[in-house]
Amino acid sequence: MNAMTKNELTASVEMMEVGGRTLRVAHWRLDEPGDHPPLLFFNGIGANIEAVAPLAEMLTERAFIMFDMPGTGESPDPTLPYNPFTMCWTATQILDHLRVDVVDVMGVSWGGAMAQHFALQHPKRTRRLILAATTAGMLMVPGNPAALSKMADPRRYIDPEYMNEHFATLYGGVDKDGSAHQKNSHIGRLKPPSPRGYLYQLLAMFGWTSLPALPFMNKEVLIMMGEDDQIVPLINGKILATAIRNSQLEIIEGGGHLFLLTHADESVASLRTFLDAPQTDAELGRAA
Repeated sequence: MNAMTKNELTASVEMMEVGGRTLRVAHWRLDEPGDHPPLLFFNGIGANIEAVAPLAEMLTERAFIMFDMPGTGESPDPTLPYNPFTMCWTATQILDHLRVDVVDVMGVSWGGAMAQHFALQHPKRTRRLILAATTAGMLMVPGNPAALSKMADPRRYIDPEYMNEHFATLYGGVDKDGSAHQKNSHIGRLKPPSPRGYLYQLLAMFGWTSLPALPFMNKEVLIMMGEDDQIVPLINGKILATAIRNSQLEIIEGGGHLFLLTHADESVASLRTFLDAPQTDAELGRAA
C-alpha cells in the first residue's frame, strides 16, 4: 500500500452531526452501483481514517465506511465519556445519514471489540463480521510487556525514528520485502489523538468483554490474526474462534499487529474470499 496523506485521500469526507456528536466520516464508492453491501470499519485505538485508507483503496469492488472516533483524527474531542453501546448506536446514525441499511462489519484491534459489539447490538444491520488482531475484551491473554509499554508512548504517533527503532517490538512481524518503507508510510498516515480522545477510548472498553455473548453470535465470522503479533497474541484469536460457532480463523504467517498493511495483498485476498462466499443455509434462513 502506498502512503496517503490527508490531501491524497480519495474518499468523500464530511463532518457529520450524529448522536449528539460531531464526527469526521469518510466513505468510498457509496454512489457507485455494486453487488456487495458496504463495509463498515472500526479502527484501532488512536488511529485516524488515513491510517487504514489504503485498505479501502484496495477493496475497489465494494463501498467502505469509516469514521474518526471522538478526539482522534479530525473529530473534535468528546465532551463526555462514551461506551460501546452508545458508540455503536451512533454508528447506526451514520448509516442512516448515508442511507445504508445492512453492512458487513470489520474491526481491527480496539475496533475489533467495537465490531463485535455492533454485530451483537444490531444483528439486523450486520451481514458478516471480520475481526482482525483483536480479543474478546478484558478476558484476553495480554501481549508482550515490552510492546505494551511502548504502545503508551505518544512518540509512536509522531516520531519516525522511534517508530523505526521499535517497530518489531511494537507490532511484530516484518514487511514482505524486508524494507522499512511500510514503517515510514505508517507513521506518515498517523495523526496523534488528543489526550482526552485517547483516554476516553481506553475508558470505553474498561471492564467490557464479549465472551459470554459470543456463543450466541449468529453470523458468519472471519477472525484474522498475525502469527507474530506482539500486542494481541494469536491465542486470543483462537479463543474467539472457539467461542463463535460460525467462525473461521485465518493466521497470517509472519504477520504482526499491522498485518493488514504489511501483508496487504494476502489480507485483501482473504477478505474477498470470505465476503464473496455464497450465502450459507443459516443466512438464507434469516433472510427468508
